[in-house]
Amino acid sequence: MQSDLEPLAQYLNLSTASLEVLISKSLNEFLTSFALKQQIEDLDINLLQQSLPTAKSVLAKRLPAFYEWLHKELGVKRVPESPDHTTTWVVGFLNNQESLTHLVELHKPVPRPALERSIPRLVAAFDGVEDDSVRKEWQKAIAALCLVLLVAARDEERFLQAVM
Repeated sequence: MQSDLEPLAQYLNLSTASLEVLISKSLNEFLTSFALKQQIEDLDINLLQQSLPTAKSVLAKRLPAFYEWLHKELGVKRVPESPDHTTTWVVGFLNNQESLTHLVELHKPVPRPALERSIPRLVAAFDGVEDDSVRKEWQKAIAALCLVLLVAARDEERFLQAVM
């Protein structure tokens, strides 16, 4: 497994083999899987909601440089102009107002290699959070969302290869 995917295994408490099985699924199969349901249910939604001010602060501080890196280093053409987009989506998701399928649609233009390379940086955005439980829960939540995006990107790539 590539080192870019190690944070997914680490923060989601998955073996390399389990992660490989999950990322090989079709998006529809994954979105309805027990494994995803379990990952979402394992999130401490109350802690995530209570610590939203911390997360907003982290995202406001770290995302601009992350977006610039995506654009300049990885060549991602469309990146948000500010962290507000991401923060708003996360708040909506935690309040059951946003769906994983909408997350997938928003990130469809991001090429799979760029997506994979961005996972460690995105999860590491929360490294500086002092409260251990808050840091770990946000890293787990970000890893879970990245896993959804990775499955979607790989599924799309397989589909495009099949029609060519």
